[in-house]
Amino acid sequence: MIVEYIFAGVLASFLGYILLYRWQAEKKEDEEKIRASAEIRNECIRTPVNGECSSDNKDNTDVIIVGAGVAGSALAYTLGKDGRRVHLIERDLKEPDRIVGELLQPGGYLKLIELGLEDCVEEIDSQRVFGYALFKDGKSTRLSYPLEKFHADVSGRSFHHGRFIQRLREKAASLPNVRLEQGTVTSLLEEKGAIKGVVYKTKIGEELNAYAPLTIVCDGCFSNLHRTLCNPKVDIPSCFVGLLLENCQLPFPNHGHVILADPSPLLFYPISSTEIRCLVDVPGQKVPSIPSGEMANYLKTVVAPQIPPELYNSFIAAVDKGNIRTMANRSMPAAPYPTPGALLMGDAFNMRHPLTGGGMTVAMSDIVVLRNLLRPLCDLNDAPALCRYLESFYTLRKPVAATINTLAGALYKVFCASPDQARNEMRQACFDYLRLGGVFSSGPVSLLSGLNPSPLTLVLHFFAVAIYGIGRLLFPFPSPKRLWIGARLLSGASGIIFPIIKAEGVRQMFFPVTVPAYYRSPPVN
Repeated sequence: MIVEYIFAGVLASFLGYILLYRWQAEKKEDEEKIRASAEIRNECIRTPVNGECSSDNKDNTDVIIVGAGVAGSALAYTLGKDGRRVHLIERDLKEPDRIVGELLQPGGYLKLIELGLEDCVEEIDSQRVFGYALFKDGKSTRLSYPLEKFHADVSGRSFHHGRFIQRLREKAASLPNVRLEQGTVTSLLEEKGAIKGVVYKTKIGEELNAYAPLTIVCDGCFSNLHRTLCNPKVDIPSCFVGLLLENCQLPFPNHGHVILADPSPLLFYPISSTEIRCLVDVPGQKVPSIPSGEMANYLKTVVAPQIPPELYNSFIAAVDKGNIRTMANRSMPAAPYPTPGALLMGDAFNMRHPLTGGGMTVAMSDIVVLRNLLRPLCDLNDAPALCRYLESFYTLRKPVAATINTLAGALYKVFCASPDQARNEMRQACFDYLRLGGVFSSGPVSLLSGLNPSPLTLVLHFFAVAIYGIGRLLFPFPSPKRLWIGARLLSGASGIIFPIIKAEGVRQMFFPVTVPAYYRSPPVN
């Protein structure tokens, strides 16, 4: 153990030096960016007439938003608060009932505060989350969010997804310039290569056209519109099986619990003062049959023996109750087609494995980026100029979104059991690395929480885990077999993270300042 700490100390010093060097470089870049941004805003911003930024069009609408989920509702409120006239169209305004989208990381909560939506997690029996507890082979470790520098109210929040959605919709609809309507958008209206609005059916079946200079599609992972605006390469690595546990206490209150089970992770977290959500990951796209009882048998014989004793009886009771639900876990890199008059947001645009609960944090971060880009504009009618300007959105969002996306995909692969000894060594090394505490836990958790979504920090910690695993293999005396396993471990780690980074875009993720779109100025109007 002493040798491990010495090795960890040397590694921490090395990482600290690199991070300090990178921080100084980024600080200089940020200062230059702020100066440039201030100059642009001083030149381009206009004072809205009567407190509103408006565009002339036949429907008297500035922005149409398709889908009133997390992203759509939050965006409608944000743009409405800035004086835009928003038409928000949602297929079904009843409270949704889903088994994901129930955990908002602290980084996402900070964005919620920035958008003025923090009260949407109040009065829905939401629970504060202060970190994670990690379990493997009977051992456990607690990983706390690094919240020391933030206000006492800042933490993660977990809740019933539907309750949160309804609060966001109520908040958006409370603005007089936001029109929330139930309707099903069937297609986009295109004229001379630009999107002019949407065709939708109202609640009573009447087909109508709605027009606006900007249409933002936020209709979720089952979007029927995103194929016209992006190249949706959807991967389904696994499925979640959801259960609701009652009358039990988590081993670590107010923490998410991750069990590194065989064949893949199990999640537990509170979603109300009396309920705990359990998500069982099942690799692949096919899950055991629920009606035949095959699923219940799988949960009782394969999953239940790996669950902490404090949760076992409630887990069995939930299985016996029979309210077992499933949902495919989708991953989709953002690959948009820049289209005049239209933009993609939310899960219709970009998805990642839900293991880390990063989806809503990415959505809120994207909304902040888009809000800041649109604020200098009072007229959105020049579709080609607006499209060219909004290409900067895809670059500016990348460092945060790609870091969270990459972490989710990489962590899922590391946390899954494997017949490959090298992969299992990586899994064990990750667990032991996080148990070291200090920078070895706070660094990765700051990434997971969205508090420090730095691509470089992610890569450094990921390969630090691999090097730590190799060091454990070679101590005290390396053998040919251990050397071979170590080489395969490093190769396997590279094979996990580099394809994800490539799909996200190396240049935009690590060197966004080298992308021309990063410097786009608002069109003059």
